[in-house]
Amino acid sequence: MTKIQFLTMVGCHNCEAAKKVFDEITPNFPDVEVEEFDMMTPEGQELVQKYGIMASPGIIINDELFATGGVDKAKLVARLEELK
Repeated sequence: MTKIQFLTMVGCHNCEAAKKVFDEITPNFPDVEVEEFDMMTPEGQELVQKYGIMASPGIIINDELFATGGVDKAKLVARLEELK
């Protein structure tokens, strides 16, 4: 099981774009679990500090920071393929 922690912020256009990418690709990866966190909640703030996230969205895959400030669909798919 691959675990993605997706940190978002209200009104974030890059977050909305990343959500669309997840919606497009996750059906092809049934072993991927995406959990969304609001960066402004205590839990979200804990992850922001732990991983040094400076821009939204923050994407953490299996406890490793993958991207901040947006997501490259091709790179995300390639990373998930590696983890299969």
